Amino acid sequence: MDYSDTIVQTISTLLSTWGLRVAGAIAVLVLGKIVASWARRLALRLMEKARVDKTLAPFLSGLVYYLLLAFVAIAVLGIFGIPTASFVAVLGAAGLAVGLAMQGTLSNFSAGVMLLLFRPFATDDFVDVGGTKGVVLQIGIFSTTLRSVDNIKITVPNAQIYGHTILNYNGFETRRVDMVMGISYDDDIQLAIDTIHRIVSADPRVLDDPAPQVAVSNLGSSSVDIVVRPWCSTGDYWGLLFDLTRRLKEGLEAAGCSIPYPQQDVHLQRVEASAA
Repeated sequence: MDYSDTIVQTISTLLSTWGLRVAGAIAVLVLGKIVASWARRLALRLMEKARVDKTLAPFLSGLVYYLLLAFVAIAVLGIFGIPTASFVAVLGAAGLAVGLAMQGTLSNFSAGVMLLLFRPFATDDFVDVGGTKGVVLQIGIFSTTLRSVDNIKITVPNAQIYGHTILNYNGFETRRVDMVMGISYDDDIQLAIDTIHRIVSADPRVLDDPAPQVAVSNLGSSSVDIVVRPWCSTGDYWGLLFDLTRRLKEGLEAAGCSIPYPQQDVHLQRVEASAA
């Protein structure tokens, strides 16, 4: 057998041994990429129908795509006879190491995903999150940006938000304004209550249902305390609170009621010096 016959025989052996495997691997790669692309588009459409956040939907659909590609790559390695169990173990160990090194970042990420999925608040809501109050400007994957009432930009890590108490002051369409007006013990209580009702009902921002509540709540050390609880649209809350505070004070004084302030009576007694 000459040298050319040896080359032909070697090529024939390689083709018979690896040809089908290479062809199978190429077929798996092409088919796997097609399936992964289809799965990404399907996941994106489903999340759009479910109204998942526009920031989160592309990320999650891309995650589906690359996870499927990873399984395709493992399948290709198996076709060539490469042990995939050890390969998967190495990837798992590497993922664990990365996860431990980035546990703070990953906790912010997972909290961001939950915030975007369940939406306990939205942009332009006034919230108290992680002990910080402000208007929501942006909900990101890793952090949430707020604007404080004095126009300061605040960035709060999502891990400090999700899992803690979230107060969303714009969560409902209506809010109750809670106020306390104090009158003197010498004043006519019914006159004060009627005056408060008249002032509150005259404001068009006050809702008829639920009806405003005006009642004596406490007999304080220096005043009779009357609670005033009108309801209004959430957007009218602060304006109504500020306006009613002034109008009720002026109206009660005009009706002859006095608004007392805390005071103490001090009685002095002369103590005569004892005889020596």
